[in-house]
Amino acid sequence: MNQTKNYKDAPFSKVHSQIYWAMNIGQIACAYALNVAGIAFGNGQHELGINNFILGLLGAASLIGLIGSFFMGQLADKFGRRHMLMSNMYIFTILSLLQYFTTNVWFLLVLRLLIGLMIAVDYTVGNALMVEWLPTKDAAAKQSHLLFYWTLGLLIAYVTGHYVSDWRLLLASSAVFGLIAALNRSFIRLPASPSWLASHNQNESATELIQERLGKEWGLPKHLVDLEEDPNINWMTLFSKNYWRQTLAGTAFYATQSFAFFGINIFLPILLKSMDVTDTYLAGLFYNIATVAGPAIGIYFFNKYRRRSFLIVTFSISSLCLFILAFGKSINSIIEITIFTLLAVILTASVLLDFPYTSELFDIKIRGTGVGFVIAMSRIGAALGTFLLPVVVSSYGSYVTMAICGIVLLLGTIICYFVAPETNPRYINKD
Repeated sequence: MNQTKNYKDAPFSKVHSQIYWAMNIGQIACAYALNVAGIAFGNGQHELGINNFILGLLGAASLIGLIGSFFMGQLADKFGRRHMLMSNMYIFTILSLLQYFTTNVWFLLVLRLLIGLMIAVDYTVGNALMVEWLPTKDAAAKQSHLLFYWTLGLLIAYVTGHYVSDWRLLLASSAVFGLIAALNRSFIRLPASPSWLASHNQNESATELIQERLGKEWGLPKHLVDLEEDPNINWMTLFSKNYWRQTLAGTAFYATQSFAFFGINIFLPILLKSMDVTDTYLAGLFYNIATVAGPAIGIYFFNKYRRRSFLIVTFSISSLCLFILAFGKSINSIIEITIFTLLAVILTASVLLDFPYTSELFDIKIRGTGVGFVIAMSRIGAALGTFLLPVVVSSYGSYVTMAICGIVLLLGTIICYFVAPETNPRYINKD
């Protein structure tokens, strides 16, 4: 074992590509399911006989289910990554199809909550598996690509929602992407995490897995060979002196970002209509194209500069855009749409932090629990934003809604300015 090389230094190869694409396809499926819900329930509001309160609750249900990321992370730290990722997309597909066969609001709410729980597995466990398999030099860059495919899922959902008016068919259509993701993972035989195996004193199994997928010259690094399982690790560890800053920073940036991002995206047609936009579909299409362009542009800056600076700058610009939109009621409509599009680019560029930054905040012993907790807190923010948007828009209008989103983002910026650590390996040793 001492003669082998660290498997995290291996060149990007077939197994890395398989895991990378398995997670990307999962991201498309997850984002599609989340975004199509707002359009579908908006179309079916009259048939379902629901008010804006219930509409917001249904739209936010999957995000509420995503709060289960915390428990999924704990399960993944205890029982491993592979089996959860091999089964969740099959369950996701079945739940998606069941939505077509009911008009019962409360059953739909339960189905959306369970779909959110399955998405939580991809967000939490998939993120951990990627960072624990991919080569060190490629991990952060490849993780940032996940958000590009996630926003692609949002765009596909938006376009589909324009051409498919049947709300039940729209909800069930997420089964297509779920099944593709599930079959792909079965076909490639998604591997377990060598790092997780080593952290549970299964060094021999970890080494066999590495050599089966990468070759005989690769093995565990010394720090994982000597790693011992710590029975005292639990969720309270996240608030110990060694982790509280990481936990606060991760929670603050992810929750406040999600509040604004999901609140705007899931009920985008309602928001645009309230802004008196003439062609809401075209404006929404530009916005969704911008959400795909945001990560594509942001990847260049994210991989070159400090994570902390990237976070604070993107949050500050997004807050400024929202405040201009909120308090500039008399500005030219072309300028308004331009600022709204700029908001989409910058806000989605900041979403690049979601996967790499959260996984970099926590070490292997507590990564699943830490990432799961941060994602769970972010889904509370996302659920609040999604639940409140149709209610606030109908009661106070779009400008008040954007002002609230701006204040929440500004709060996240201030907290992160004081506690967010730098995690980019290129700069850690320089600080």
